[in-house]
Amino acid sequence: MAFRRLKIFEKILQRTSKTRIVFFIVSDIIFISFSVWMAFLLRFEGKIPAEHILNLQGLFALALIFSLPIFYFFKLYSFSWAYVSTQELVSLFKATALSFLLSGATLLIFRDFIWFSGFPRSTLFISYFLIFLFCGGVRFSKRIYLQSFQKGLKEEKARTLIVGAGDAGEQILRSIQASGNSSYLPVGFVDDSPAKRGVIIHNLKVLGKISEIPKIAKEHQIEEMIIALPSAGSKAIRGAVEMGRKAGLKKVKIIPSITELINGEVSIGKIKEVEIEDLLGREPVSLDTRAIENFIQNKVVLITGAAGSIGSELCRQVAKFRPSQLLLLDQDETGIFNISEELKNRFPRLKISPLVADIQDEEKINQIFNNYHPNVIFHAAAYKHVPLMELHPDEAMKNNILGTKIVAESAIKYGVEKFIFVSTDKAVNPTSVMGATKRVGEMICQNLNQKNSTKFISVRFGNVLDSRGSVIPIFREQIKKGGPVEVTHPEMKRYFMMTSEACLLVMEAGAMGRGGEVFVLDMGEPVKILDLAKEMIRLSGFEPDKDIPIVFTGVRPGEKLFEEILTAEEGTIATQNQKIFMAKLSKADEEKLNQVLENLREAVKKSNREEIVNILKQLIPSYQPDDTI
Repeated sequence: MAFRRLKIFEKILQRTSKTRIVFFIVSDIIFISFSVWMAFLLRFEGKIPAEHILNLQGLFALALIFSLPIFYFFKLYSFSWAYVSTQELVSLFKATALSFLLSGATLLIFRDFIWFSGFPRSTLFISYFLIFLFCGGVRFSKRIYLQSFQKGLKEEKARTLIVGAGDAGEQILRSIQASGNSSYLPVGFVDDSPAKRGVIIHNLKVLGKISEIPKIAKEHQIEEMIIALPSAGSKAIRGAVEMGRKAGLKKVKIIPSITELINGEVSIGKIKEVEIEDLLGREPVSLDTRAIENFIQNKVVLITGAAGSIGSELCRQVAKFRPSQLLLLDQDETGIFNISEELKNRFPRLKISPLVADIQDEEKINQIFNNYHPNVIFHAAAYKHVPLMELHPDEAMKNNILGTKIVAESAIKYGVEKFIFVSTDKAVNPTSVMGATKRVGEMICQNLNQKNSTKFISVRFGNVLDSRGSVIPIFREQIKKGGPVEVTHPEMKRYFMMTSEACLLVMEAGAMGRGGEVFVLDMGEPVKILDLAKEMIRLSGFEPDKDIPIVFTGVRPGEKLFEEILTAEEGTIATQNQKIFMAKLSKADEEKLNQVLENLREAVKKSNREEIVNILKQLIPSYQPDDTI
């Protein structure tokens, strides 16, 4: 019965913004009038003398004339009723104080006027105190009601522990308490900060440290856990998840990292399942947002490969820095349509131009440059699948080398300010065709940097989490099917980084680059693919080699057990960002490079793999091709 009454009450409260404003204006008129009347009753001990009736009517008029417009000015009619906070309470105090001062000044100026003659001044103080009390009460009524009613539904909700007693944890708790249909019943917090130990937040206590989760879970019958640490790195997240596992909690959830939260806002709707990305790729990234803004803002920015994993994320990140126009170029028409529609919805004021084109089409590329005159280019278009490119080296050459050369030369021809080439750790001592083509791409950029005012910059990094065709979505699909999960080699290791963080660092490297550099992103510690597979199986609620088997399939053509970021000869120079280094590379021999590129062009026409590989070895002595193909 009580639950039915709540549903009826909630249905009544589902108003439009206009009806909500009307509701609060009407309620304010009633409560302001009632407060003035009560003030006179209290002043005269329950019986208002006839000579003060005009004073009562005068204060009615003043309180309504001043309070309603001032309340509107302080946005006291445009808040969310269920999520009302102390911010609205402060605004109400300011509004009533200003209304009180204006009413008092009016009484003083017009004290000889018949309505205000002999006015009892104490009623002014009492009336505005009551106005604050009643108008504040009606604004907090729904939140108080919802929080009080939750106590009657404790049996239906999961007892939940919140990890992190900072701003994010407080916002999550407030959001849960304000929600009438939340499935969570918060019991308390855990936090490693000694200053927060024992602190009470919205009637819930900080019960202990993260390492004490198993003990706390047992003592308080915890069923679920929410990790509210958006600024924490992967190590802290892994620690909390591990403690949750030890406590036997079946459901461990998390709020996104700070780079994924728009304007840092945290709410119950942001809570999600813990994913492998949270455990591997959430190291804090420090960015010079001012430098990136100066680099991007009011510029025409072209992103090639805009439909791919890196390219599409670059589009999302670049759009936040308000370019004058964003050009999205890819030969994948469906991918371009999807990313352009997404950006139009998220950034309705941004001028977006989707372009379907092949970077190997020199005439079309020149036409695009002539029409749009981009200022900045992020060149992310590339064939990236290592084993596939071993089978089709001619296509890798055409796209990753000759296509890059076409776009780069057009950049010079049309006076582009900066050209940022997205490279890979596979370009270092390459054993694959794909890696070798990316190293040649770096050489082309170094060579062309000396030709004109266009600044060419290359940025190397490893694997981005959950990109198309990468190991994570493959493992996820294999786990869904019940296994086996296929790992190539028990010692296989890779560097991983979140796509959003990698793209932001690429943008900062582009901002700081002065031309000719090859920047290297610090990818943290390499991760064993076997450990990654086991972790993903556990996150899915299974045990490795018990519920889901793991099998080893052997190293694929062109793969290395361990990817390098630098050659032994290169070394690095530190930059102002601790996550970005500059590789010390010797300049490519321009004459030799041009000759090899011409030879490659001819070899590609014949689709002769052996000839292509031999030509690449002439240019990259460290290239060690797979001879088993």
